[in-house]
Amino acid sequence: MKPPPTLLPIFFSLFIIFTSGADIPPGSTLSASNPNYTWNSPNNAFSLCFISDGSAFFAAVTYFGVSVWIAGGEGGAADSSASLQFLSDGNLRLVNGSSASAVVWESATAGRGVSAAALDNSGNFFLRNGNVSIWSTFDNPTDTILPSQNFTINSELRSGSYSFSLLSSGNLTLKWNNSIVYWNLGLNSSINNINLTSPILQLQPVGILLISDPSLKSGAILSYSSDYAEGTDVLRFLRLDSDGNLRIYSSAMGSGRSTERWSAVSDQCQVFGYCGNLGICSYNDSNPVCGCPSMNFEPIDPKDSRGGCKRKMEIEDCPGSATMLALEHAMFLTYPPEVSSQVFFVGISACRLNCLVSGSCIASTSLSDGTGLCYLKYPNFVSGYQSAALPSTSYVKVCGPIVQTPPSSSLGVGKNNGWRLHAWIVVVVVIGTILGLVMVEGGLWWWCCRNSPKFGGLSAQYALLEYASGAPVQFSYGMVLLEIVSGRRNFDVSEETNRKKFSVWAYEEFEKGNVKGIVDKRLTDHEMHMEQVIRAILVSFWCIQEQPSQRPMMGKVVQMLEGITEIEKPPIPKAVPEGSVSGTSVNVSSSVSALSTFAASAPAPSSSSSFQTQGIASSVSGRNVEKADIMSFTV
Repeated sequence: MKPPPTLLPIFFSLFIIFTSGADIPPGSTLSASNPNYTWNSPNNAFSLCFISDGSAFFAAVTYFGVSVWIAGGEGGAADSSASLQFLSDGNLRLVNGSSASAVVWESATAGRGVSAAALDNSGNFFLRNGNVSIWSTFDNPTDTILPSQNFTINSELRSGSYSFSLLSSGNLTLKWNNSIVYWNLGLNSSINNINLTSPILQLQPVGILLISDPSLKSGAILSYSSDYAEGTDVLRFLRLDSDGNLRIYSSAMGSGRSTERWSAVSDQCQVFGYCGNLGICSYNDSNPVCGCPSMNFEPIDPKDSRGGCKRKMEIEDCPGSATMLALEHAMFLTYPPEVSSQVFFVGISACRLNCLVSGSCIASTSLSDGTGLCYLKYPNFVSGYQSAALPSTSYVKVCGPIVQTPPSSSLGVGKNNGWRLHAWIVVVVVIGTILGLVMVEGGLWWWCCRNSPKFGGLSAQYALLEYASGAPVQFSYGMVLLEIVSGRRNFDVSEETNRKKFSVWAYEEFEKGNVKGIVDKRLTDHEMHMEQVIRAILVSFWCIQEQPSQRPMMGKVVQMLEGITEIEKPPIPKAVPEGSVSGTSVNVSSSVSALSTFAASAPAPSSSSSFQTQGIASSVSGRNVEKADIMSFTV
């Protein structure tokens, strides 16, 4: 059975007493140059050692490599010659090298009778005089709260410009720059009327965040971690991160990794100042990204997208008049007391113009949520947020003309940019693709028309789109090929042909071996490459099949026309109304004319063809060029 919340702190206090580590005597020193020497807890889960972020070294308490306390916090950055010294006078100090003038941080416990130091199994490192604790990391937190650690109204977590504190009312607050409260979590309504005397915030080992106070009968639960009471040998801790959000993390024993289980601010863009002054926060998928309002601005630090933005030209230096840049679905975050006297009930136009004519106003936000509110923003700091879900329009004062950010760049990029193609790569790929298609088209034209110099008019009008898509050859393309061979677009056919659909009639004649009956009659009087003609007719029958799955890809069409691929006997095509196509095929018109001819000299079809014909004879030599109406394609 699990002990009630009020008994857990007592239980863990007893646990700490009986599991305290071995004493560390005065005169002991940790060195950044010797990371293998550490001060460990009895269970070896926690260590006081040096860690590095790649550019600086920090003296820290770690849980299997996960930092849970840093000497001096962010101000405790030291160099590779740093050392943490437990001096004989009882002072603990972090120095660069051995010079006393290079002190980075110290505990200020000299002369207070400190006789020993120790790191216990709860992660608390303390200096003591006998059995009395003089100083401890639990009483001097930096950015993290561990289980069994008491966080009081006199304590504070800090990370950059952000701070976390517990108010005497029991409320938890997150602040930016010690002035803007952008998150507040209070007690429930049944406890609000109780006057707390000395509230204490605690994170229980099972993942419960609660407040205890002598005036409360039991602890007031504020939040649960998502893995509440799950797993064994799991350390949960509360941390104020550098992005201004407060989170509960879980770290399995020995893993050296931590997993987020709860966050105070569910929308990261709602953290005040997350993207710096005049920076606009938005989302790329699920990741917050920072950017500038427009090309009228530039990043203060190009290497840090969260560093904020500045105008390329200040308002007082405008050669002409200033104007207001409109940002749809955007707002400049407003938290009291920043705007206590800067809110008005006016319409959207007045909200824009009032800021424009006011010399001290730099931005404004008009809400479209039915409140009719307008917020005017004044220097020195403006924090922006843009999302399609925001019912607001914001304006920021700039020197004209307005230069909008290109759509492809979105609002900006975060520190962890995804892979993006450079423009020159895109250009090379596009041009290379076009050249490749032209070469394929040219090769096909050369195969069909190398003996006819005036046949080039047929080339790219027909199949370039289909080459690019890789889709099966369209129905109308096959009809074009068949009708070009037959010359049907230029000459009257027999009365029998008119009574039947052309494709069915052509198939029946071809099956009888009457190729000469299908081919343009003007060509039969001249020398022809009959094997190529037969292949062209067979391919046309495959290309006009009703089912797209039966129609060949363009690459296979080229192979069949060149004789590389054997051509199987095609099914009989279904009758299709002339001049019409179905599915994804292209429309046909007869409005374009070109020069064409079929002229060649060739033997009878080869015996390797899988569809044999009879009664085919070579014609006399000679060449002729005739005009023919060629069908054009429109997508």
